[in-house]
Amino acid sequence: MSFEQDVIGWLPQLRRYARALTGDPAWADDLVQDTAERALARWRGFRPGTNLRAWLLTILRHLYIDQLRGRHEIAVDDESAPWRTLEAPRGEVDGLVLRDLQRALYCLPVEQREVLLLVCVEELSYKEASSALGVPIGTVMSRLARAREHMRVLLLEGPARQSPPLKVVRNP
Repeated sequence: MSFEQDVIGWLPQLRRYARALTGDPAWADDLVQDTAERALARWRGFRPGTNLRAWLLTILRHLYIDQLRGRHEIAVDDESAPWRTLEAPRGEVDGLVLRDLQRALYCLPVEQREVLLLVCVEELSYKEASSALGVPIGTVMSRLARAREHMRVLLLEGPARQSPPLKVVRNP
């Protein structure tokens, strides 16, 4: 297979990751297109024998961060969060569970969400996720543990019962 065919073969996984990051199908499609364009334009930067999927996911993540910075949307407030507009399929319990899972996912800090998606959904190894995120393996493991615990609490108690993430400290 050619490099172009290999990139095309990974497009469905890139789209899944982009949709999970953004919560917006149109934005996700744009991210995947930009990722494919960049990968094809910079194919000489890929080292043969390394993980193409991890390389593509890294490109996608960097583009996502650049676009977030451009949109000034690093933080998402609860009222405008993407999961607010997601609908579960009517009459399906599984759809409700999926909606709850999506809501909990978007309540996670971006760093935890990225690790959870790369390791648990995209099935990257800790080493591959570490490379894609540009952080040490220990950081990946730590963020993943916190993400899993945070998801467990969110799914059991819901976001409304959570204590505020920051404590207000006032000087006497």
